[in-house]
Amino acid sequence: MKKILGLIFAAAALSCNQGATNESKEGQTTASGNISLDNKKITVYTTADSTDLRLSTSDTASFTAMGQPLESQVCVFVDPDKTFQTFVGIGAALTDASAETFYKLPEEVRQEFLTAHFDKEKGIGYTIGRTNINSCDFSSDTYTYVKDSDKELASFNIDHDRKYKLPFIKEAIKAAGGALTLFASPWSPPAWMKDNNNMLQGGKLKPEFYDSWALYYTKFIKEYEKEQVPVWGISVQNEPMATQKWESCIYTAEEEAGFLKNHLGPTMQKEGLGDKKIIVWDHNRDLIYQRAQTYMKDPDVAKYIWGIGFHWYEDWSGGTPMYENLKRVQEAFPDKHIFFTEGCAESFNPARYNAWVLGEEYGRSMINDFNNGMVGFTDWNILLDETGGPNHVQNFCFAPVHADTKTGKLIYTNAYYYIGHFSKFIKPGAKRIIASATRCQLLTTAFRNEDGKLIVIVMNQGSQHTPYFLWIDGKAASLTALPHSIQTIVI
Repeated sequence: MKKILGLIFAAAALSCNQGATNESKEGQTTASGNISLDNKKITVYTTADSTDLRLSTSDTASFTAMGQPLESQVCVFVDPDKTFQTFVGIGAALTDASAETFYKLPEEVRQEFLTAHFDKEKGIGYTIGRTNINSCDFSSDTYTYVKDSDKELASFNIDHDRKYKLPFIKEAIKAAGGALTLFASPWSPPAWMKDNNNMLQGGKLKPEFYDSWALYYTKFIKEYEKEQVPVWGISVQNEPMATQKWESCIYTAEEEAGFLKNHLGPTMQKEGLGDKKIIVWDHNRDLIYQRAQTYMKDPDVAKYIWGIGFHWYEDWSGGTPMYENLKRVQEAFPDKHIFFTEGCAESFNPARYNAWVLGEEYGRSMINDFNNGMVGFTDWNILLDETGGPNHVQNFCFAPVHADTKTGKLIYTNAYYYIGHFSKFIKPGAKRIIASATRCQLLTTAFRNEDGKLIVIVMNQGSQHTPYFLWIDGKAASLTALPHSIQTIVI
């Protein structure tokens, strides 16, 4: 594993179902028109199946003149003149499970983990974090921050989080250079606020507790910020259409809109937290347009909404995930942000640590979702143990990195490297630009960082070596995509 990490650090020192690209009202500003590609350095970083390449510097190249490509020539066309959404960042959830697992590791391994995820030079440079308000399935127990029936929330305190989760988040912030875009999501209100008197198994928030529950978010934010943990935003409810065996709460689109309009939004304003971002939906791509339409038709709801969160767990029955549902939302509501708030590989089995499909699922979704308007990506648990937990309802899952708490070692799946091909190179504030491939085995997206660097991602989901030309405005560079690989090309 040290060999693999060494490849990452060395790379750092050198510093057919793709969704259609969508044009945003952020404009079509010029980029390459003022930039000559002559003498521009091209560096290629690669992660590939059946090789030792893991975010490794694999090639360098330069541009030469190339006019009209032949139909037989495989190309990736990049047009920096067309810019779209602004990139917010990439990160993962800092859950109870992640924090508890982290503190079971030796100190030197904890530092390895923090460096690998948050260091901008030696690691993959995560800039986003998510955490849970009250317990979720990836907690070792079910808990809230108040005593039963305390409608006024006089007993509110976050002592539970001070044991593992808050110290872990603080270490992540420090490792990230002192700042992390952190948002928080509830899985369920306290049981006594719900019509089923249970934090688990769905149920709904009782209307008589709408104001108490709205105030609960503000109490959480203020307590975290007293601990020097800034909270960037919140989502209204994790997966509001899923009745789960773990913590869950159901809202129709109309109910969520009404709660936001009449309770949560005004309470956030009243409590001096109107600058915090509010994310609605926070569930799968399948129903995302219906939810968006319902929220946005009322301007008194829409004014509180920063963005629409989504997950990737929709039932696509072996076909293609509904990537273009994001595009429909972006087309209809271009002033709102489309933000990935959760995804993971389910059905944990340690025999599949090395399964290449784990990383490919991330690469395929991230490329398609960015091309359809996504502004940022938040993975699910940043770290889990050798059981795929801890999880108090046995809903065990994969994380990109697992800790074997018996040996004190980290296990890096290829999903970590696939995510790193985006998070390490695309910087917050970057603009997405056009990238278009001529063969369906190559998936591609591209960004222009604020410093002018072009970042092109090319994923070969096929089993053949694929030579191709990276073509920009009559200039091209000759490159090769290895079988089942992902490349980041930095220009």
